[in-house]
Amino acid sequence: MTRTQHQLPVLYLNPLEHEGKSYIRLWYKAHPGISKKLKTLSLVKYSKTYRCYVMHQRPEAIARLQQQLEGIAYVSSRFLHPPKRLRPGKGTTVLGTFQPSAPLEKQTHLPVVRLQPLLHQGKEVIQVSFRYNTAVYKALRQQHVARWLPDEKCFALENTAASLHRLADAVAGVAHLWVCQTLRIKDLPLQRRLWEQQYQKNEGFIACPLPYLEKLYLLNYSPTTIRTYHSLLLRFLNGHAARGLAAIEHFTADEVNGYHRGMVQSQLYSFSLVNQSINAIRFYYERVLQRTDLRFADLERPEKAHTLPKVLSKEEVAKLLASAENLKHRCLLQLLYAGGLRIGELINLRLTDVQSKRNLLLIRGGKGKKDRTTLLSQRLLASLREYYKAYRPKEWLFEGQYGGQYSVDSVRNVFRAAMEKAGVLTKATPHTLRHSFATHLLEQGTDLRYIQTLLGHRSSKTTEIYTHITTHALDKITSPLDNL
Repeated sequence: MTRTQHQLPVLYLNPLEHEGKSYIRLWYKAHPGISKKLKTLSLVKYSKTYRCYVMHQRPEAIARLQQQLEGIAYVSSRFLHPPKRLRPGKGTTVLGTFQPSAPLEKQTHLPVVRLQPLLHQGKEVIQVSFRYNTAVYKALRQQHVARWLPDEKCFALENTAASLHRLADAVAGVAHLWVCQTLRIKDLPLQRRLWEQQYQKNEGFIACPLPYLEKLYLLNYSPTTIRTYHSLLLRFLNGHAARGLAAIEHFTADEVNGYHRGMVQSQLYSFSLVNQSINAIRFYYERVLQRTDLRFADLERPEKAHTLPKVLSKEEVAKLLASAENLKHRCLLQLLYAGGLRIGELINLRLTDVQSKRNLLLIRGGKGKKDRTTLLSQRLLASLREYYKAYRPKEWLFEGQYGGQYSVDSVRNVFRAAMEKAGVLTKATPHTLRHSFATHLLEQGTDLRYIQTLLGHRSSKTTEIYTHITTHALDKITSPLDNL
């Protein structure tokens, strides 16, 4: 699309099947100029059945439409030929135990060395903390990569990429390095090394190409997306490590489809994971390798299952919250439910984001890098004040045992322990509390638009899924069986 075309409104061509014949449905945002022009064209007709303009699906008809709307609208056919759906072939036996490409093996049972910023004598250094371990202690002492600070009673090293590389060399195979989120890593080779330190690097291991990470950062992808894409591409590359990186770079769409078809047939992976893997691998070939010969329209995508989100009843939520005796853990779970937060939004909350005077909770950089506000329950506010007096967090609302930001795994562990103690048998995750928040609001009679705003959904269609699981007004409907 040229710059001039980009300034024009867009008219989308969508496939339409009617009585066994193929047509095109025209869709565009309300625009008087487009509507006026379409009324004068003989090749399009307004359908009262579908409440839109339609036309025959023929190349010459599309060409004429583009010619007639030149200077008025840009005609886009991006949705006219949807990607093929990825299904097991006919006659293929689908085995649940089949695992075509196992995840990379990880090094287990290694102690964790935590890295976080520390202000020492007016200079920012990196604090190195860990539960005492003889092997880790010897590595730090013998390699001279960190110095002991008697007053702070911890090891520390200079805040440079070179010193972190030396530390990684010293503890390789002995411990894993965990980096606090407030410690920004700008050196990409170091960031890649930290992400890949957990994997067993057998002979032939292929590290993620640095240009891939550079491109993701350059295009301002979110840190979560970059981390996800990195792990999925790494799995794809090492799933074909025997063929070598040079051969992988020349794969065709059939080979990429074969890899994902195996994931689908194994029945071990969700639609979301397979779809993310396709996006990560497509980004590699399209944006990094610039493979113009690879037809990305031929990449198959799995058919999405239209499942309803799982929801806890109000009684189950009450039991869950009551089971958390630890004040910090109870506040954490209350926040997930009372504000409808995602787990990443919870751990990113700062002390200043709790705006008690306005009864609002400020969510910064949510999904899609969107800021929003949500409800601040008075009951929750009282709990948070009690929590603050007891724990005195410094920067983040919830901080870890050794300071710094609370981790996602810790939140999941807290939720899992509370579920077990409460005796709630429903299969659930911390995200289930967000679904429960939306559903219970809808059952209270809250307008769907307000719920959409509180959840931070871009489209109302995303929020409408909760109308399928609410019991609101169902008690007023009588089953025809009861009237027999």
